[in-house]
Amino acid sequence: MNYLIGDLQGCCDALDRLLSKIDFSPSRDRIYLLGDLVNRGPASLRTLRRLMALGDSARSLLGNHDLHLLAVAQGIRPSHRNDTVQEILDAPDREALLQWLRQQNMALFEQGWLMVHAGVVPQWDLAQALQLAGEVEALLRGPDLHDFLAQMYGNEPHTWRDDLQGADRLRFVINALTRLRFCNAAGRLDFKTKDGAGDAPAGFYPWFDTPGRRTAGTPIAFGHWSTLGQITRADLLALDTGCVWGGKLSAARVENGQMRELIQVKCEQAQKPGK
Repeated sequence: MNYLIGDLQGCCDALDRLLSKIDFSPSRDRIYLLGDLVNRGPASLRTLRRLMALGDSARSLLGNHDLHLLAVAQGIRPSHRNDTVQEILDAPDREALLQWLRQQNMALFEQGWLMVHAGVVPQWDLAQALQLAGEVEALLRGPDLHDFLAQMYGNEPHTWRDDLQGADRLRFVINALTRLRFCNAAGRLDFKTKDGAGDAPAGFYPWFDTPGRRTAGTPIAFGHWSTLGQITRADLLALDTGCVWGGKLSAARVENGQMRELIQVKCEQAQKPGK
């Protein structure tokens, strides 16, 4: 069985309950985590150790919180007052955990589903989305991580162009894959609005409803957008159901581009909403 799982954000107890509920077996099943594995929840260190121990039976995407952890570890960004990643930075196995995190993906296409943490802009088709994700992955895994992360932050450029190069190109790709909620038909990103789909700024759309989206024929699963609410369309799964905010942790059982079942557990963790 193959399961896609929404944002954990350090809620390891909820993950354990969910795996128990689906009767998960590492020898038989595979789980795909849609990013934001750590931060804001109570057990970020235990979550990383748990996932790392599952080996090939767990595949993970990197979300904005996971990249933030890498940036803090590299001295690029300061810790936020609401962060819960210091226990990872102080852990005796810190380097092994951070190295494991660096090997995870920015996007995946398996079981007939394109998996991203946040979204894709309308100009990208499946092949281009995976290619651009691979460009970022190569740098995350390479020897120049510090220099790469130092250029990662910022909202510019705000619109995709195929001729973008260097830091501008990589920054846009990361912003789309890990921060996107709303964009317009030209691929311009909006980062100001974090509410639900009905609050799109004038001229903007939830990224998955943008006219002319080239991935429209590809089933896509994503997390990141807890205020959006659960979506289980035939071609679209929104699986960040607000676990760390006191909501639920969701898993979708999928095969051959179809969702077969939705499984959820209640989460006790309750933070103030915010990403």
